[in-house]
Amino acid sequence: MAEHIVSSYDTELQHLRRRISEMGGIAEKMLVDAMTGLVRGDLPLAQTVIAADPRLDMLQREVEESAILTIARRQPLAVDLRETISAIRVSGDVERIGDLAKNIAKRTVAIAGQFQPQKIVVGLQHMNDLVLGQLKDVLDAYSQQDTAKALDVWQRDGAIDALYTSLFRELLTYMMEDPRNISFCTHLLFCAKNIERIGDHTTNIAETVHYLVTGETLAIDRPKNDTSIDATLDIGA
Repeated sequence: MAEHIVSSYDTELQHLRRRISEMGGIAEKMLVDAMTGLVRGDLPLAQTVIAADPRLDMLQREVEESAILTIARRQPLAVDLRETISAIRVSGDVERIGDLAKNIAKRTVAIAGQFQPQKIVVGLQHMNDLVLGQLKDVLDAYSQQDTAKALDVWQRDGAIDALYTSLFRELLTYMMEDPRNISFCTHLLFCAKNIERIGDHTTNIAETVHYLVTGETLAIDRPKNDTSIDATLDIGA
């Protein structure tokens, strides 16, 4: 973007970008560590994910407060206003991604020592890898203001939904086969739902990138391939 006559204005916008970049780095690490902790049953690693969340919350509040002050002081128009509003939106989505990663870590603590079907854990790992790829790409799209990359992330979300549906059905099968499986399978269901929701937040960011660059919202519906009936899982915690 072109520099402004008032250099302090550019400094304020750069501050927002740096904070969101820091938030993205924290969220990515939380997601990686949360899944690694789940797969390995690594409780100390899960606890580090939980401990990282307050920093992300603080940064989100800082971005929001700074953006509001920028709007009040500068009264930005057009793309400047969109960038400031987009910073608020993206920081909110990234903060929520951190919350969902923290929820996975909490489930890891809750099921410590319980048997986990390896096939399901591998499925969760694969789903998490796909979502992590979406998160990395959409954060790059935001920093580069790349609408093509953002749209690619947006279109890939249907694959995450389809994988979630498959895992959902498989976990239900384990529960029906042996009631002793119900406890840990329920926790894994919530983990899968949290991962699926992280994918939704990456598509939110993709939509924000499109809005930031073009000034328009996407006119087509987001691709969804989730056919599971899981209203009881929608609390995501």
